[in-house]
Amino acid sequence: MRRVPRHIPLAAIALLLVAGPVAGADATWPREIVTESGTLTIYQPQPEKLDGNTLKARAAASFGAKGSGKDPTFGVFWFTGHVDTDRDAGTSMVRDIVVTDVRWPESQEEEQKQVAEFLTGLMPKTGIPISLERLKASLATAESEQKSLAELKHDPPKIVVVEELSELLLYDGEPRTLPIPDSGLEQVANCAFAVVKDKRTGDFYLSGGKVWYGAKDPKGPWAPIDAPPEEVAKRVPPDTSAAPAPSKPPKIVVATEPTELIALDGKPSWQPLGKGELMYIANTETPVAREVASGNVFVLISGRWYRAATLAGPWTVVRPDELPAAFKDIPPASALGAVRVSVAGTPEAEDAMLDAQVPQTAAIERDQAKLEVRYDGEPQFKAIAGMGIEYAVNTSTQVLRIDGKYYACDDAVWFVSAQASGPWAVADSVPTQQIQRIPPSEPVYNVTYVTVYESTPEVVYVGYTPGYMWSYPWYGCPVYGTGWYYPPYWGAVYYPRPVTYGVHVSYNPYTGWGMGFSYSTGFMTVGVHFGGGYGGYYRPGYPPGYYRPPGYYPPGGYRPPYYAPGHRPGTPRPPYAGGARPGTKPGAGAARPSTMPAGNNLYQQSGNRDRVAPSTKQRDAGLQKADRVAKGPNNVYAGSNGQVYRQNQQGWQSRDQGQWKSTAPTPANRPAQPSPSSRPSQPPSPANRPSQPSAASRPSYSAPQNLNRDYQARQNGANRSAQPRPSTGSSAAAPRAGGGGRRR
Repeated sequence: MRRVPRHIPLAAIALLLVAGPVAGADATWPREIVTESGTLTIYQPQPEKLDGNTLKARAAASFGAKGSGKDPTFGVFWFTGHVDTDRDAGTSMVRDIVVTDVRWPESQEEEQKQVAEFLTGLMPKTGIPISLERLKASLATAESEQKSLAELKHDPPKIVVVEELSELLLYDGEPRTLPIPDSGLEQVANCAFAVVKDKRTGDFYLSGGKVWYGAKDPKGPWAPIDAPPEEVAKRVPPDTSAAPAPSKPPKIVVATEPTELIALDGKPSWQPLGKGELMYIANTETPVAREVASGNVFVLISGRWYRAATLAGPWTVVRPDELPAAFKDIPPASALGAVRVSVAGTPEAEDAMLDAQVPQTAAIERDQAKLEVRYDGEPQFKAIAGMGIEYAVNTSTQVLRIDGKYYACDDAVWFVSAQASGPWAVADSVPTQQIQRIPPSEPVYNVTYVTVYESTPEVVYVGYTPGYMWSYPWYGCPVYGTGWYYPPYWGAVYYPRPVTYGVHVSYNPYTGWGMGFSYSTGFMTVGVHFGGGYGGYYRPGYPPGYYRPPGYYPPGGYRPPYYAPGHRPGTPRPPYAGGARPGTKPGAGAARPSTMPAGNNLYQQSGNRDRVAPSTKQRDAGLQKADRVAKGPNNVYAGSNGQVYRQNQQGWQSRDQGQWKSTAPTPANRPAQPSPSSRPSQPPSPANRPSQPSAASRPSYSAPQNLNRDYQARQNGANRSAQPRPSTGSSAAAPRAGGGGRRR
């Protein structure tokens, strides 16, 4: 057996493992460092399990002695560590690493023990950087809990089909007004759009950006007008966007209950899709498909598929793993390519499920994190039956009362206080077991996805997963919202609650969920703040930019565009089948403007930016860093039994007595090559994969069958990391997506 040289400098290993990300976004593998004795190389780690922010993984490593002329010595080590992530930067760091086991097959037992000892002593002071895309892709081979939430509701909303260009004017219940200070006007508060009442005449006015509407009743009928009264007009900022005024003002469809509008530009224009087993309606912004064989119609709403015999309904929900097989054959670059994320078993759906496993983390600085909670009068709390938990109803902040203490979750940061009104301090811990029992039927359910991991005297490490942003797994696909209706609070102010339907939610593989309108013309004016201390209610974790009135909305009011996999935001999608898009002039451009900010990390948005600790106070501040990347391929893998494998054109080879030896050269032995598309095919759904054996059990390992998945996951991560990331733009301009407390 070849032996591990006892004189490998410990500093060399430290420098290798903390190597910082290469300029750009991806920390390329393998990593190497040249020492006086030779070259030490570590290959990309292979995750075995991610539990919260705790990662269990193994990695293959090799050492080539200088001037020996002999092949490198290979081995495997297992470790656990905490994962820090930054979704905006596309990076992650594994820190606080503890080596749990070492296997160096080509060394003697005593030397293997020495390797274990110095790695165990060294690793807690080091970190392993890895691109977020590589980390997410590699989790395809890790143990994970992919469950569907049984308590979500999927009852269909009211679905209205209109054969003309229309906009949905949705009220949260019956329209109710609140006074606009220092004016003879009132605002219809429980509506996403700017609806103003002139108290002197009793007339109502609706701002449509380049178009105004008038009505005698807030529920209509609404008709276009030349201009509103001057006092109304001056309260609503003019639409200065580049979007042209629609050639024909859209029809206004009014609803007072959860409703989705399918607006067609005339009669349905059914066009073939994919292999011809499906048809789709080309002259609408809503994804509508029809199965040719059965004639059934399917519509995608908030990530859920609903089916009916005709567009007239009635509609029933269809699980994404029970859709007709033809849905998996929808071409990624087609007009409905983006719906593949809502079809179980597609690479896009599996990517979304992997993304949901990785928390967004941050280190919150105790001294800088402030919170002030305002109530409409004295604090009022509502009990959750059988939970021992109450939540505040008359504030925009999510405040829980548990065992006499108060816990506020604001922008994915937990605070604690002895009083409902504060003072508030960043929480070192929260009663997790009790909070985790909050059911989806409660409007504070999303806080169950915010975690306090650990703390130091200066900072508290926190994180959240997509559930805080109201995104949940359901039979292999993400769905938006819980499906439950949460009644709003009315007092001197109006506090709406999170909704699932009525805001045209759609999923973008690069930016997550976003809201919009019935079709993309930049039509409705939103985001008007009328003052008067309404305060608004920040939808905690709502799609970036969504904020019920009065507040902030995506600029211009565009619906988030659908992007075929492989296309980044800002690039054209396939042209609208009818030529010009609905509501635009013939010959208009094919690209839809994006309203989704590229950055979707709550900890980097304006409400949190002053809370996040500077790098000098975070635990990785003292890490040594190097950026040397090995010239060789990233093709060496660690078996769960400690055996080392590599993959080349001949298939899989294992390391045996200092030599690479091929396994049986059969087609099943060779990993499938990645597809030529920029988003290659993924391995089978995590829910269908057997759990990986734990490092402790070390069962026998069948290299080709298991490592094919490791290989494919590594290739997928490399391909995605190589794609240019969208610019995050100015995060200062990005609206807050959660919380609601006011900073002092």
